[in-house]
Amino acid sequence: MILFPAIDILEGRAVRLTKGDKNLVTDYGDPVEFAEKWAASGAKWLHVVDLSGAFSGESGIDAVITEIKNRTGLKVQSGGGLRTIKDIEKRLGAGADRVVIGTMAITHPDDFALAVYRFKEKIVAGIDAKDGYFAVKGWTEQTDVRADEFGKKCKKMGLTCALFTDISKDGAMQGVNVSETVRMQRETGLDIIASGGISSLSDLMKLKEEGVYGAVLGKSIYSGAIDLAEALKEVRK
Repeated sequence: MILFPAIDILEGRAVRLTKGDKNLVTDYGDPVEFAEKWAASGAKWLHVVDLSGAFSGESGIDAVITEIKNRTGLKVQSGGGLRTIKDIEKRLGAGADRVVIGTMAITHPDDFALAVYRFKEKIVAGIDAKDGYFAVKGWTEQTDVRADEFGKKCKKMGLTCALFTDISKDGAMQGVNVSETVRMQRETGLDIIASGGISSLSDLMKLKEEGVYGAVLGKSIYSGAIDLAEALKEVRK
């Protein structure tokens, strides 16, 4: 299982939100310093999110991604604020190895299909779910699209990987929704990266035992609830 230390960037700062609420924010500091810290702990990937872009639709972290790549050499998976083909091109051009697309898939499905055709394995479907339904625009709007049905559609389009976030769990440190994550992987046929609520090494081991492809670690590693170096060693056994 691949672990993705998360660096969520809001107005240039590394932050964590609780349940996606931008009013419930904890500021941790310089995102590049955290990238270096996670690299030193043994990470191979980072999950870098432009929260400003997710809320406003205007991306602004390309320079940060370039600096992270130059200073750490880590692979970067990035989302947030990617609403157009041009946005995707810029994020990839800045150094992202692959990008997570969520809102655009619902609001501009033709552009999403074109992005999948053009960038193939560099596209990860972003499936943010609230009560089983797809949520968009930084989780501020819930749609009538079922999350699992969207995942099945992505698989038919040729995608292989999806980031699945249970919004009710994100940043709450209340445990990951293992059963729903496993169900998403089984029913969609996609490699699922779990996100939201992972609060202990036990959570990670449950996901690993169920064959889940990957997991994003956020508040748990910033608070010290999970030691990233130890977790990496355990999931690689």
